[in-house]
Amino acid sequence: MVRPLKTLKPDAKGRIYLGELAEGISSFAVHVDKHHRIILDPLVEIPAREKWLFDNKSALQAVKQGLEEAKEGKLHDLGSFAKYANKDETE
Repeated sequence: MVRPLKTLKPDAKGRIYLGELAEGISSFAVHVDKHHRIILDPLVEIPAREKWLFDNKSALQAVKQGLEEAKEGKLHDLGSFAKYANKDETE
């Protein structure tokens, strides 16, 4: 059994203040189990136009690998990619 981290009491309108427990969280999915326990599942929202990356495991892995290599200083200058930029997408 998991011990409660802290006990919170709802105010007169049923609101509970989570304070630092909600730091970095944009919303919660709320579940009520068969024992009437309320479970808050933290969610972090991303822009819809970036969702494809999280749906494509191989692309996501390539991005993570690239970030890790950059962190380790494994960089190669391939020049400017300005000619590939679409000004409509950057606005």
